[in-house]
This record gives sequence, C-alpha cells and structure tokens, in this order.
Amino acid sequence: SYEYSDFLNLEFNSYMMPNDEMQLNNFRLLDVDNRIVLPFNLQIRILISTADVLHSWTIPALGIKVDGSPGRLNQTNFLINRPGLFFGQCSEICGTNHSFMPIVIESININNFINWVKNTL
Repeated sequence: SYEYSDFLNLEFNSYMMPNDEMQLNNFRLLDVDNRIVLPFNLQIRILISTADVLHSWTIPALGIKVDGSPGRLNQTNFLINRPGLFFGQCSEICGTNHSFMPIVIESININNFINWVKNTL
C-alpha cells in the first residue's frame, strides 16, 4: 500500500501483475498493476512501516533498502536523476508470498507528475 501524504486522498495498493493480464512489454514476477510515480531531479523522502512482519523495501538500481518493522517508522531520502522504470522486491524473508511482492517506480518529469496527480485525484 502506498500513500502520498502531500496530497489528500492519494493512496493505492500495488500488486504483482497476474500472468493472464500480462502484455508483451511486462516483466513476469516483477511488474505491478499500480506503479509508484515519482518526479526526477527532486529530493524524495519515503516513510516505511509494516503491520504484520518484517519487510524490506528495496530498489537496487537506486541503492535503496529500507526495512519495515511492525510498530516502527523508518525513513530514507533519495534523488532520481533520470526518467525510467526502476524495479525491486521485498528482500526480507517475511513468510509466504514473500517473492510475490514486487516494487516498481516510474520516474517522470515534474510537469507530468503534477498532471498525474491531478488525474488521479
């Protein structure tokens, strides 16, 4: 689940794309139905938490790995310097369906990000 706290009512769930809904340009076991959309060339701060067990929010291409622990709020910040898609997964042994928790960030310019926010609300 993701929540953009700077905008009212902008939250969504992101699940792995089912095999029967995949297209030719999707990546099996890595693509999701709702991508995280973030602007590039802008400092981003994320807060990570979990409600059940330990998880680890990891995007290797961006050098990000933040553990989520029940009852604890962790944070990190980063800067994406180019547009594109960045793939990751939960990298903690958190139980069943652990390998089915992909993360996809779509990095776009700030003007497209503002339009995306307007269209999403």
